Amino acid sequence: TGRTQEIQRLIGRSLRGVCNMKAMGERTIQIDCDVIQADGGTRTAAISGAYLALHDCLTRMVQEGLINSIPLLDELAAISVGVIDGRPVLDLPYVEDVRAETDMNVVMTGKGLFVEVQGTAEGAPFSREELDDLLGLAASGIGQIHELQREYVSVPPPARPFGR
Repeated sequence: TGRTQEIQRLIGRSLRGVCNMKAMGERTIQIDCDVIQADGGTRTAAISGAYLALHDCLTRMVQEGLINSIPLLDELAAISVGVIDGRPVLDLPYVEDVRAETDMNVVMTGKGLFVEVQGTAEGAPFSREELDDLLGLAASGIGQIHELQREYVSVPPPARPFGR
């Protein structure tokens, strides 16, 4: 569907934003993300998880001698934020996402750079101050995700042949 393609493109754009495409060479890496419920929280979780899957894949490619180094320029994570009953909320589940006054997905690098910001006023327009508050809240949540990702990638993946 159109929504499926939109989510696929969002995840792909996000991952390409932190990849050194030239260093990857002429390769295609396919990452399967099942976004079961098309709300902000699941698609942003898919981006954060896809980054870890990509990191694992590239780590194994280095171990197998297929590439010399991991061609990632930075870390990547995403989170949803929104305004519910007039207050900013981090990581909206579906029940909040569907009634949010403002709904936003934010994708950021480990250096705090934005890869993508998708924001919508579902009701009344939002102010620049509200936007800044939501971006700050998102940056805080993404910082926590990056810490967890760093813990995960510091653990060596189990040794196994590439592609199995």
